[in-house]
Amino acid sequence: MGNGIGYKPRIYWYKTNNLMNKTKFAIGCLVQWYEVEIINEYLDTLKESIQEYDGDVVIDVTLVLNQDLEKTSLGESEFEEVKERIRHSIGDSVIYRELHELHTIADYRRDFNERYCDDVDVLIWGESDMLVPRQMFNSLDTLHQNIDTPKYVATFGISKMWDDSWKVLEHPDFTDKPFIENDYDNWWSVKYTMTKDEMNVINDKTDELQVIVSPTHKFNGCGLVISSEIIKSGVNIPRSVFFVHEDTAFMLMMQKVLGSVPQYIIKNILTVHNRNHPKKRMYISGERTDGSMNQKRRSNQWYVNANKMSEQNCYNLFNPSYKSFTWKDVWDTV
Repeated sequence: MGNGIGYKPRIYWYKTNNLMNKTKFAIGCLVQWYEVEIINEYLDTLKESIQEYDGDVVIDVTLVLNQDLEKTSLGESEFEEVKERIRHSIGDSVIYRELHELHTIADYRRDFNERYCDDVDVLIWGESDMLVPRQMFNSLDTLHQNIDTPKYVATFGISKMWDDSWKVLEHPDFTDKPFIENDYDNWWSVKYTMTKDEMNVINDKTDELQVIVSPTHKFNGCGLVISSEIIKSGVNIPRSVFFVHEDTAFMLMMQKVLGSVPQYIIKNILTVHNRNHPKKRMYISGERTDGSMNQKRRSNQWYVNANKMSEQNCYNLFNPSYKSFTWKDVWDTV
């Protein structure tokens, strides 16, 4: 993967005072240019979490400037300003690259897994609309040091979700709350946009980790924790899954290659996924400006087609008579 306009990857925040028994982490995040207004929230919480941890953490960020999918409504000089704002937000404290070619979350996470699995113990999928708990790295270090399963995935507590299949993952403060359709106002709702301070109030109540083993695999990509041994074993996101459903595809591949790998859930530490952050998709030409994030995305026909085709590819990974869709098929139907 190239470095776009020639930005040389830089490593800071990679601590060199690591004790021999401390877990080494890599956390990676793909940033699209239209996420300029929210990336600071992710990076601020990530920095605070790293400051709490006396070990090695590699932070990787890729900024995608490509406009094959979403085209900007900004003029050239205004778009240059957006790019500079993102660069300033990211700063000099990460391994950073810029790409001008089409590069999706599936592409990024596949590459991230391969890039760092030989260098660290644990990989974490960051996300631009994620708030990182201050306790993340210390709690994951505690987990990694106290289990005897080198191949595992892990997740943190999450908000109230839309059906009971997610209940095992829900934080104890959330799980008995009611699910209300189109609920943007209650703090426990999947559609609520939570602040860092609100997350900290919840997490600071925890003085002892509540860790369970999930009876089945159940996770989304935001904040997914993967032991590097899983990637070393040949598990990764298939190339046929070119857009979305990369988390499900990864799960299916893991089950196929390794079987019943344990999934640990740190229930009483909350990870925030602000799916419907009002500033998540900014300055996009021709996209509706009202409604949920899903409604905004679906106002683009290419998104509807790509979502459906990538999903079909995901659920036909092991079908010998199935031929995968590609981006060419998406463009041919728009």
